Amino acid sequence: MDLRKSFDSEVANYDKWRPRYCNELFNDIIEYSKLDSEKECIEIGCGTGQATEPILKTGSSLLALELGENFTEFTRNKFSHYKNFQIENADFEKFELVNNKFDLMFSGTAFHWISEEIGYPKVYNILKSGGTMALFWNKPGPKSFDDQLHLKMQEVYAKYRGPEEMQKAKIERENSQERYAKIISTIEKYGFVRAECRLFKQVREFTADEYIGLLSTYSDNIALQEPVKTQFLTDIRDVIYSFNNIIKVYDTMELYLSKKP
Repeated sequence: MDLRKSFDSEVANYDKWRPRYCNELFNDIIEYSKLDSEKECIEIGCGTGQATEPILKTGSSLLALELGENFTEFTRNKFSHYKNFQIENADFEKFELVNNKFDLMFSGTAFHWISEEIGYPKVYNILKSGGTMALFWNKPGPKSFDDQLHLKMQEVYAKYRGPEEMQKAKIERENSQERYAKIISTIEKYGFVRAECRLFKQVREFTADEYIGLLSTYSDNIALQEPVKTQFLTDIRDVIYSFNNIIKVYDTMELYLSKKP
């Protein structure tokens, strides 16, 4: 299975449960790039439009590229009332684009699917001088790795996925400053300047069934074979039920801003 397209089978769940980004993040992008109705933007991997509408509301012309056919059709209909919106069912790495055309390229929780050696140089080429690259990811996690609900859920993950994956997530969370510095270094390596990282926080609350809806949109869970997939999701649901049927997710949104000189 091509994991890049695995989400395309979960359009309704994806649109319902995947988190939106906070207004402050978009305000920073809009201010940093000085967006207005004269500007041209491109979004890479728009999904069902979690990051799309705030940019459309600036009046800027927006071209969105989306690999999933179902996502493309869904999002085309979702934003059909915007005259400044165009979407193409296309692979950014292969899609022909005009150089020095765009004032802003942005991508929310999608750019990691693109080859670094292809993605960054191509973005650099299609941006105008002074254009902005805005990359952002949402990193969900528990309030604490010692939280009892989290520990019980990790037992389920270890049973079906092995302990290595969860340990990797913990190490990444505990060494987040290294992650920020590494991404900024990568951005600068490809010629972008004024690179910086800004962080935003939010908390989401789910019932067990709602949380299973969210988990069903993640590529690694979609890729699980039956009956393992159903057994895994059922066990996670049962754990949350045992903790008063409530789970809180603590999001850290990472926004990386930079300019093409």
